[in-house]
Amino acid sequence: MFRSSENRQAVVGLDACTATEVDRRRVAATRPLLVGADEASRIADVLGLLSDPSRVRVLFALLEAGEMCVCDLAEMVEMSPSALSHALRLLRTAGVVTNRRDGRMVRYRLADSHVRLLLDVVRAHLGHQSGTVG
Repeated sequence: MFRSSENRQAVVGLDACTATEVDRRRVAATRPLLVGADEASRIADVLGLLSDPSRVRVLFALLEAGEMCVCDLAEMVEMSPSALSHALRLLRTAGVVTNRRDGRMVRYRLADSHVRLLLDVVRAHLGHQSGTVG
């Protein structure tokens, strides 16, 4: 992968451990506390939904406004109905939002308080990094 030892050394110096001994007691004590591969995959899938700015705006619109019909939500986040429909389908399938039919309208809301907490924590974290805690 690396063409020269200089490049490899630069990477090792920044993000890799140069120690050659493993702290086996610490590893053994911590390993049972880790999430398993399946759970890690599910978490990565949900967090991956936050990698799209449009979906993030949809989630924050629902966080701030509460339950909304699709037409109002599309207007609020400035998305086409088809793009919003696709985003909502992904979020609903992942269990991040729920919907209910109200006559001919479909209304969406955040699935539960855990989604609210996740959004609040991410936003607070970013504010902390930039010095604008809010």
